[in-house]
Amino acid sequence: MREEILSLLSGQKINTVPTFSGLIHVTAEGLASDGLSLHEAHHGAQKMSKAAASTFRLTGLPSAALPLDLCAPAEALGATLKFYEDGRFPQPAKPLFASTKYLNQAYFKSADFVQKGRFPIIFEAFRRLKEMVGSEVVISGILPGPYTLLLYLVDPGGLFVEMKREPAALQEALSEISFFLSKVGEMYRTAGADFITVHEMGGSPGFIGPAKFEQFVFPAVNQLIGNLPKPVVLSVCGNTNKSMHLLAQTGAEAISVDQTNDLAASRQTLTNTLLFGNVDPDKVLRQDGGDEISEAVRRAKEAGVDAVWPGCDLIPGTSIENLKSFISS
Repeated sequence: MREEILSLLSGQKINTVPTFSGLIHVTAEGLASDGLSLHEAHHGAQKMSKAAASTFRLTGLPSAALPLDLCAPAEALGATLKFYEDGRFPQPAKPLFASTKYLNQAYFKSADFVQKGRFPIIFEAFRRLKEMVGSEVVISGILPGPYTLLLYLVDPGGLFVEMKREPAALQEALSEISFFLSKVGEMYRTAGADFITVHEMGGSPGFIGPAKFEQFVFPAVNQLIGNLPKPVVLSVCGNTNKSMHLLAQTGAEAISVDQTNDLAASRQTLTNTLLFGNVDPDKVLRQDGGDEISEAVRRAKEAGVDAVWPGCDLIPGTSIENLKSFISS
């Protein structure tokens, strides 16, 4: 299945519709099977790689993804993170800057941020993961989208104000962030990732609206994907139906959408771009299970997806049994 998925991502036609994920897909059960907690898995290369491989080991899902959170780039740029012991993913403790104007070219040239924070640990985790399961699964390197990373660095309320008052400063910040993220993505690929997933949650048109997405986020995402090594999957959240034509122009090999997306309509728009999605990770994969999972997978395939993905990151409480149903449907 690894080779078929790589062929799909390279633009070749394959005879199956694979089920996998390029987003975070670790489970509490999988972590426990290795004597790990999500909290500790963020801080050591060996633990991180074992955690990333645990879902494949227990279910056969032919994929793994690193890092295990979206905040590593924010941490490298200077943000302080809160690491929770209750299974939640880490988050910035507070905004690093009051305004986007501080995230200018001079700031990004002030240090080698690709070597800061947990990045050295993450690069080593990729290498270990590649050695561990790299011949059996596809490995995704996960990047936050430019706007999502900006939300981790600057107070969200201030961003909406600056969209009106300081649009040029916001656009410059997003451009600098895009270039930085492209360097991170290159390092992920060098360390062992087979493809990059850009997870633009906060900057999705389903979150900030189609108009603001087109004005601010689309140019930055387009720049980022243009600078990343191929292949690239762009993952967006929320109702993106009105912006699929823009997402198709980003240069990504595939667009991953969530459960609120009209897959059949998106399939008609994405004539030259792969469509991945869109099984609800909470209600269906975590809560329902069984027949509901099979039905959701069937609907996605009938709507024309090229690969079945969860609509977003897995919730760690998702059971191994439910994931086995997901794969076998």
